[in-house]
Amino acid sequence: MVRLIVQRFLSSAVTLALLTVFVFFAVELLPGDTCTAYLGRDAKGDRLENCRENMGLNRPAVERFADWASGAVVGDFGVSPYRNKPVSEIVGWRMRNTIVLALAASAFGIPLAIFLGILAGIRRDRPVDMALSSTSILAMTVPEFVSATLLILVFSISLGWTSGVVTAPADAPIGVLLGSTVLPTVALALVFAAHILRMVRSSVIDVMESEYVAMARLKGLPFRWILLHHVLPNSLLPAINVIGLTVAWLLGGVVVIESVFNYPGLGRLAVDAVADRDLPLTQCIVLILATCYIGTNLVTDLASLLLNPRLRTFRG
Repeated sequence: MVRLIVQRFLSSAVTLALLTVFVFFAVELLPGDTCTAYLGRDAKGDRLENCRENMGLNRPAVERFADWASGAVVGDFGVSPYRNKPVSEIVGWRMRNTIVLALAASAFGIPLAIFLGILAGIRRDRPVDMALSSTSILAMTVPEFVSATLLILVFSISLGWTSGVVTAPADAPIGVLLGSTVLPTVALALVFAAHILRMVRSSVIDVMESEYVAMARLKGLPFRWILLHHVLPNSLLPAINVIGLTVAWLLGGVVVIESVFNYPGLGRLAVDAVADRDLPLTQCIVLILATCYIGTNLVTDLASLLLNPRLRTFRG
């Protein structure tokens, strides 16, 4: 078991390192650099060369990556050449805002998806199940930017219930920020809740058809007792991985949602950083999001091993 945990940690660390290298050189291959984005039409001649000299962009890419990586190991992500501020200072508030949005979407979407998945499973092939299954498939297939745009069109423009875009600054208090995250929260929760609903529904159906549930029914046990003591514990365990992957996706999938709603989080900042060719800032954001994603997957995988003795025995 210990060996398996160590292997998981090492695999996660290698994946994170390879992803960091890939993102650095992928941004390097994009046309232009920080100076061309910063100077715009004036990016030519001595002015462009002086800018690159001042920002250190005329150094070899490998050397610049080595300097950034050595600093990142000790928590120093450098200075944003485009914004002329420490990267850690720029991402601080944005990271908090993304976590707030992800937690709000999780608190709203995960319990609702589990409840609806259980309801669809125990009402299999009935109108409730057909309606929930059709809705979940629709939510899974519609792109995030489409569902987000429809939410703005209906609830902001047509009904006027709430603002269509977030106008709060990045350093706004959490209370103020939460007041403007209703639509982003719903848009973010729609897609991942649909995946969880489908998984829970399938698990409930499998457990309902199991032999021990059939035996419990033959013994005359109340359906509520069977549901609470047999169906729920055994059907929610397979959904742990899906929930974990979904939570991990939240921190990476916020890019589209934050861009549509102008939400001041890491996703929106990542789009701006790539557009500005701000490599230190881009690398830091990717490192944060990748660490959250890989870390969540690792925790979910280990939780599945610990909670499922059969899986632990098989893998160990």
